[in-house]
Amino acid sequence: MVTGDSKLTAKSVAVQIGLTSDQARVISGNELDQMSDEELRHALKDEVIFARVAPEQKYRIVKNCQANGEVVASTGDGVNDAPALKQADIGIAMGMTGTDVAKDAANMILTDDNFASIVAVIEEGRAVYSNIRKFLTYILTSNVPEAIPSVLFLFSAGLIPLPMTVMQILTVDLGTDMLPALGLGAEAADPDIMKQPPRKRSEHLLNKGVIIKAFCWYGLLSSIISTAAYFFVNYQNGWPNVALAANGSIYMRATTMVLGAIVFTQVANVLNCRTNTVSVFKKGLFENKNIWYGIIFEIILFVILTITPGIQQVFNTTILTASDWLFLFLLPIPLVLLDELRKWLMYHHKNI
Repeated sequence: MVTGDSKLTAKSVAVQIGLTSDQARVISGNELDQMSDEELRHALKDEVIFARVAPEQKYRIVKNCQANGEVVASTGDGVNDAPALKQADIGIAMGMTGTDVAKDAANMILTDDNFASIVAVIEEGRAVYSNIRKFLTYILTSNVPEAIPSVLFLFSAGLIPLPMTVMQILTVDLGTDMLPALGLGAEAADPDIMKQPPRKRSEHLLNKGVIIKAFCWYGLLSSIISTAAYFFVNYQNGWPNVALAANGSIYMRATTMVLGAIVFTQVANVLNCRTNTVSVFKKGLFENKNIWYGIIFEIILFVILTITPGIQQVFNTTILTASDWLFLFLLPIPLVLLDELRKWLMYHHKNI
């Protein structure tokens, strides 16, 4: 806390609002002048309040906070605050009482001069950043089950016919995945988003956590289920005593089931991607209507592809049996529950 008020007033306010404890060190402007930069950087690592501070001293405090590796936000309203606002990573000026010089130097202007607005902005920014990661996780997930059919075909030297055709891959990428993914962009902030620690400045948007979750968890489960669906259809028709079907009605039903399994596992995945550690049921399963519009659209699109003559030939699909449809519609339920267990274990582990 940096203020021009007296030491007693500054500490009283800081303790009352919960900014610091009663043990916080209070340094006056005169004491600050006697401190070296090394001593100041050391003091900044603990709870500290600066009182009776001049604007140029505020600039020095900001620079030394940055020297400690901190991301610094600085507030101000006067002309003399401009250097500190400009130096800070995020300069915040008062919109109502602030001078034009302070506003020009700042990155953010509080139109209502209410510091609570800063908290709301941080929450909104975290929500947007989190939603972009959720979007990436969901989009990347479908790449794994789409790639596995080609891998099986290549490594078997053609003994395993392509379990998924090129047109079906395009159906997932350009048709069924887009609207649910866009719905994730409008997802409300997780209930615990302000309890999470700040991310590192060097951390990338597409980080290790996103890649592992997309490829090694959601994508892996989707791949296992869709590939198993392909072989199960062939098993129902005599495999392994007869060769895997490479054409005809059996092959079309097998590839249709692969496409259907990917579509319906993506239904579960988009629901799972809505939260990171908090239960989707706690957040509200039906709160994000945009996602449900996307889910309804992708299911209708898949149904059209399987029942419409002419389109069936283009996308190599066919009419499915009642048991096939029952399997597909029930498929998201265990996947959502399994991910709920994963989230509970992660959340429980962090709070032990």
